[in-house]
Amino acid sequence: MKEKLIGIQIGAVSFVDEGVDRVLDIVQERAAVNALFLAGFSFSNGTAGRQLEGQAFPGHGKSEYDTQLRGGNFARVHPQCYHDTGIDPLLTQAPEHPEFDLLADVIPEARERGMKVYCLVQDQFPKTFPGVEKLQEEDFNGQRSDTLCKNNPYYRNFLAGLMEDLGSNYDLDGVMFVCEHQGAFSNTLGSRLRGKARGKAGARTCFCPFCRDKGHRQAIPYERALRGFLELERFVAAGRSGQVLPDGYYVSLWRLILKYPELLAWEHFFHEGVREVYRLMRERLKSANPGAAFGIHVWHNVTLSPFYRAEQDLAELSDCGDFLKLAIYHNCGGPRMASYLESVGETIYRDIPVDDLLQFHYRVLNFSGDGYPGIRHKGLSADYVYGESRRAVLQSNSTPVYAGIDVDIPVEEPDLAPGSGATVAKASRESVAQAVREAFRAGVDGIVISRKYSEMRLETLSGVGDAVRGLGVEVS
Repeated sequence: MKEKLIGIQIGAVSFVDEGVDRVLDIVQERAAVNALFLAGFSFSNGTAGRQLEGQAFPGHGKSEYDTQLRGGNFARVHPQCYHDTGIDPLLTQAPEHPEFDLLADVIPEARERGMKVYCLVQDQFPKTFPGVEKLQEEDFNGQRSDTLCKNNPYYRNFLAGLMEDLGSNYDLDGVMFVCEHQGAFSNTLGSRLRGKARGKAGARTCFCPFCRDKGHRQAIPYERALRGFLELERFVAAGRSGQVLPDGYYVSLWRLILKYPELLAWEHFFHEGVREVYRLMRERLKSANPGAAFGIHVWHNVTLSPFYRAEQDLAELSDCGDFLKLAIYHNCGGPRMASYLESVGETIYRDIPVDDLLQFHYRVLNFSGDGYPGIRHKGLSADYVYGESRRAVLQSNSTPVYAGIDVDIPVEEPDLAPGSGATVAKASRESVAQAVREAFRAGVDGIVISRKYSEMRLETLSGVGDAVRGLGVEVS
């Protein structure tokens, strides 16, 4: 088998806790890793921190939680690269590990081992960051969101400056941008994993002045969009409270869409803005380092929500980036699918029993698995990994596809009844090996072991190495 990329996502804290050489030894020996995806710019515990609070420690690194993680740029900030960003770029410097430059200190050691190095950049700022209000999205009532507006020129300038900074000052093979957001229509409906909690009023974004002005230039009437979203919010409230609609929920939603096509226009408008940002970041990265690849992390919601999948045309995304990393997370995918169904089962599809709804999604998304509620305790199968990987390979216009492989991504299951005997989906060495084998059988160009090394048990991680070596994958 030809050479493949075997990547792993790692934050700075792991190297500080365990030592650079020790971590690199482990990931090479356990998983045949030949590429590092370093969480260079992240305010998120999900990519930059230790194990999440409340989850079992993995048996390596420090057995303590870093609940006060602030994060930011774990390399050095070069302020001359940033112009008209609305914020002070120097304040993005991560306060953790001040003597450790994640990129400068790890890249030389990785190069000695023949490893490629990519910088992971996460689309997130904390709500307490000084001046962040200049970058944030807004609901149509003026309420600010924690998310960042892709049509905001200050934020675009910041991302462009960050690409120039990384491309000019570090010997990187590329950058991967992680944007896990969708538009106001999908968010209001709760059409996402854990959407029941996150699809409430106030999640309708973005309607800031920059978006309104751009929407006006594209002939999307804001006042009609506003009326449509107010009606949509009432529709969702009726579903969440269990009201009966004379024509049912699915028909009533379509009646609303037909009356206010601006609902879908505003959703598409959001995603077009994201794709413009991808192209901008790619251009600026390559202007600083022509050999660097710009990659796009495709959020796990793409394998759950048909609406989100429709907006993530992989052929179109392949024109925005140099590689695509799809989150094809088989283990946590079961509980995530269950949470998605429990959300849209109260809005779009309230007329359909949840197990029938799951079977409908299996058909329209073209994979299969256990029924409900078993899926939330068993996860998804290796067949799911094959199907989603194959779909991506066929649609990507020969742009390299890397399958994101779930190795001990924490599963959030707050609703398990005590004494019910139900268990949380849990990865194993063999289930990971099966997922890796199926991804490569589908023809992917590589894998990215996810979500981050600091939460992975070494025994489970070894499943990657079992599969890679068993398949005879060339990794150097």
